[in-house]
Amino acid sequence: MADNPENGTPPQPDAPAGGAAEHLNIKVTDNNNEVFFKIKRSTKLEKLMSAFCDRQGKSLQSVRFLFEGQRVQPGDTPDTLEMADGDTLEVHQEQVGGF
Repeated sequence: MADNPENGTPPQPDAPAGGAAEHLNIKVTDNNNEVFFKIKRSTKLEKLMSAFCDRQGKSLQSVRFLFEGQRVQPGDTPDTLEMADGDTLEVHQEQVGGF
């Protein structure tokens, strides 16, 4: 009997929708820059938001992160926002309103 790697359990590159993959690739863009992050579904997005701001030299308080038009809170996770692999977070400059 030949040694065949196909005889074992084959690796699953993407788990089916019922048992979603543990990691997601998320694109973060501010229309000038695109940064890609690979994070766990249970990781708070605050970690990703801080990393993006550090790389771009921006203050976390000076920008807002949006997913599908809704503001992302630091305590949110990809699971709570029902994000899928390849989704995008948009970054916008904080705008202070007038009177």
